[in-house]
Amino acid sequence: MQEMNYLKMLVDDFHSTVVATLDQQGYPQTRAIDMMLYDKEGVYFLTAKGKAFYQQLIQQNFMSLTALKDKKAISLKGKVKCIHHTYLDEIFQKNTYMQKIYPENTRDILEVFCLYEATGEYFDITASSSIIKETFTIGSIEKETGYFINDTCIRCLKCLDVCPQKCVHVDQKVKIDQRHCLSCGRCLEICPVRAIEREI
Repeated sequence: MQEMNYLKMLVDDFHSTVVATLDQQGYPQTRAIDMMLYDKEGVYFLTAKGKAFYQQLIQQNFMSLTALKDKKAISLKGKVKCIHHTYLDEIFQKNTYMQKIYPENTRDILEVFCLYEATGEYFDITASSSIIKETFTIGSIEKETGYFINDTCIRCLKCLDVCPQKCVHVDQKVKIDQRHCLSCGRCLEICPVRAIEREI
């Protein structure tokens, strides 16, 4: 199951993420948050009840995050829910550095949140001439994103000429290889018959 591999990578390899929510004025606000655990339900993290981040999560029930490491990135956006102290002990057992930040009887101020029902993207540019991009989901969301060539294509192949990664392939149909597409939109702009569609 591909999404479990990406969640494992997010928690165990990347660990620290930049998380975005909206402040009271509706502007994006970011902060660094460690992803503590994962399972088939989602990714788990915690925050203290006194923080503005806590209030934003409770009010908005949605967030996005990005983690970066060694020219690789994982991004997720989706619903969040407070699960209170569920998994709190397990989080402290697995992430022992937290025991010094919040010693024993001070942990009750923390609440655990689960990011679930989310769409994600893995992006790897270690080999810049052949990038890798994969999309995945958590929960019951099924959504393909990217650029797609529809049946009105006249096979002029202008899209292939302008693609930085040369990820347009010609078989019986002209297709875009989503694993290598940068989603830059050059193909969309050049197509004379508007046969390229963007799914976001």
